[in-house]
Amino acid sequence: MTRSITILGATGSVGASTLDLVRRNPSDWRVTALTAHSNVEELAKLAREFGAETAVIADEARYEELKQALAGSDVEPAAGRAALCEAAARPVDIVMAAIVGCAGLGPVMAAIEQGTTIALANKEALVSAGEVMTAAVAKHGATLLPVDSEHNAIFQCLQGGRMEEVRTITLTASGGPLRLVEDLNAVTPEQAIAHPNWDMGAKISVDSATMFNKGLELIEAHHLFPVGLDRIRIVVHPQSVIHSMVEYRDGSTLAQLGPSDMRVPIASCLAWPARMDTPMAPLDLAEIGELTFFKPDEARFPATRLAREAAEAGGAAPAVLNAANEVAVAAFLAGKIKFSRIALMVESVLSENSLPPAPRTLEEVLRVDEDARMRANAIMETA
Repeated sequence: MTRSITILGATGSVGASTLDLVRRNPSDWRVTALTAHSNVEELAKLAREFGAETAVIADEARYEELKQALAGSDVEPAAGRAALCEAAARPVDIVMAAIVGCAGLGPVMAAIEQGTTIALANKEALVSAGEVMTAAVAKHGATLLPVDSEHNAIFQCLQGGRMEEVRTITLTASGGPLRLVEDLNAVTPEQAIAHPNWDMGAKISVDSATMFNKGLELIEAHHLFPVGLDRIRIVVHPQSVIHSMVEYRDGSTLAQLGPSDMRVPIASCLAWPARMDTPMAPLDLAEIGELTFFKPDEARFPATRLAREAAEAGGAAPAVLNAANEVAVAAFLAGKIKFSRIALMVESVLSENSLPPAPRTLEEVLRVDEDARMRANAIMETA
């Protein structure tokens, strides 16, 4: 049976991997909407290839360019934030939510309010608006399927088990490209985005290098799998073969293993509750040889500590942490601050005395996010 899909963030790494799977199974899928931030050329190309009903560019200034690129096709062009939310709210079988950063929050909420099944690759949305999002999911009967390899691994390990039987959840982290680098002050953007195992976009790659990616995933896991923060752990696993583990109260630990390729967790979500073929080669443990594990070095990479403290504080703290990190990462990639300043900037914003009250609506979350960005930029300018 043909299923319909909307892909938010179609030109990014997760969007490209999703479309690769759709391309390999063309009779199984009908593409309803594709969106992108600013890459008009690639968006138009993909919309034509997959026969999308609509293509949305987030940058309103590029609407005419998109319209021209789609001239002569049956694809409807659109632009701007409202158009992104309208595309996300279209009735489909599944929405792949792969817009990076808090910018994806509005479209994700629009999909939730339609009671849609959402494959969530946008961890920042759940970090910034955890309570608001989970309440909306319950209210509208939506389904969230985690795409992040770690959360998807936990999701798979929980199938057949019950949350009350879980003793601990362990998120694995590769440690990123800088785990063995001594002088973090001298790290360049090129070094920070050169992940040894995963092919990801620049922002997520830098987050992996700082360990903020794992910190955000800790908060995301807290909302997706509410076993208690004290029972969610992080371990560095450089080979990135085990993606996460669930320990049950009888002493059994289930682990999900797989290659470092996002098509595996994406396929898990697209086919759920069944399975689908992927082009991945079988895992060869004999060739891999060994699997190693280490405790995170929070003295050199304090991001996981900051994230746990923000999750424990609750309220607006996770949204502030996420917003400050997005500003700091952008500044680092632009050459405005050193790599070692990213975590310091985030900690400075979190340490200010007047954190806003806990947001209760999407609009309040966005105001918290905007305020935190302003404070992060002010700290950066005075540093």
